[in-house]
Amino acid sequence: MSKYTDYDFKPFLREAIAELGFIEPTPIQKEMIPLILKGKSAIGQAHTGTGKTHSFLLPIVQRINEGKQEVQAIITSPTRELAQQIFDALNQLIENTSIQAKLFIGGTDKQRSIDKLKTQPQIVVGTPGRIRDLVKENALLVHTAPILVVDEADLAFDMGFIEEIDGFASVMPENLEMYVFSATIPEKLKPFLKKYMESPVHIHMNDKRPVAEGIDFILVPVRSKSRNRRLKEVIEAINPFLAVIFCNTRKNAEAVAAYLAEEGIRTGQIHGDLTPRDRKKMMKQIRDLEFQYIVATDLAARGIDIQGISHVINYEIPEDLEFFIHRVGRTARAGNKGTAITLFEPEDEDAVVRVEKMGIPFVQKDVKNGEWIELKERHARQNRVKQENEIDQIAKSRVRKPKKVKPGYKRAMKWEMDAIKKKERRKRNRSK
Repeated sequence: MSKYTDYDFKPFLREAIAELGFIEPTPIQKEMIPLILKGKSAIGQAHTGTGKTHSFLLPIVQRINEGKQEVQAIITSPTRELAQQIFDALNQLIENTSIQAKLFIGGTDKQRSIDKLKTQPQIVVGTPGRIRDLVKENALLVHTAPILVVDEADLAFDMGFIEEIDGFASVMPENLEMYVFSATIPEKLKPFLKKYMESPVHIHMNDKRPVAEGIDFILVPVRSKSRNRRLKEVIEAINPFLAVIFCNTRKNAEAVAAYLAEEGIRTGQIHGDLTPRDRKKMMKQIRDLEFQYIVATDLAARGIDIQGISHVINYEIPEDLEFFIHRVGRTARAGNKGTAITLFEPEDEDAVVRVEKMGIPFVQKDVKNGEWIELKERHARQNRVKQENEIDQIAKSRVRKPKKVKPGYKRAMKWEMDAIKKKERRKRNRSK
């Protein structure tokens, strides 16, 4: 069993690790820490909640030369909140050192950022757009930095930030070490990776199983009711410490939050249309437990580490099913239990089946008068329909139209087919 002491970290890092209560490295840390310590470019494919932030922070801090007052590592993250979280985690590691780190994110005064750069920090954490702006202004000097971390690369690609990263990566040293962390590696991301990474080590953590551990997956049919009404019934049947309700679009998130407010349920919101000031205020309110419910969109909420989420409610199934894993991974963290509730309609059947193939064990339930009622297996009706179709085919294949037709031949054929169907059903029932 490997321990953090195996890596021969500097004394201040060992103290920081002990203070954080870390005992054994997570699987992604075991793979990535030695590679980054050796300076070998790598792709770490892992979901959130696997300890990947410290898998790059620890070896990067270990390698920083405190005597050199120049940029030595750039860490990018696609959202301000994610960048802030990385920066906070970094400060926990370097607080008893002379290592200087700076955070540069959008939504803050650019001139103030430029003023901060009269002395170049050794580690830069930030969003791609702001880092590129500072590089273009010749305020941030990245040509000295041999290390670039691209965190949540698939999300950065979805949000259109790869061009910004390319804009400053191209002026970094020729022998650049790049460390890319991503839940998935989209095909369209590969040309960018190929441009900067020569035969990188690809660490693929097979962590589908842990996503389901400690989580109860409940599937709730919307039926004849409106989705909003169904959501309210679900809310009345649970008493969460904190529940996140996921919607596919900002418009839907705002509409759901407005509906819940009308019903007297105070709800927070996280979506891309919030101003930087509102986002900061909202995150503080969430951390101060001012809300029991938060309505969120995938891109805005991905990677935000909110403590104590006991329930995730999928108001809609995401179009990109990879986001289903990100959503449900918000609960049952750090050994806690959690519940993931998904509302669905018949047209969602294909998506539900594909989610099941990803290792999600759904139980179908209904809510009546604030109580959960377990329903028959969702596939029972489909299986019946499928069986009837098979029996029809058998009967049709055995009953042929006579060469010479007589009056009433169709009725005779029908009787014969009905007899075969009856016999086939009895046979199948007996075998059950």
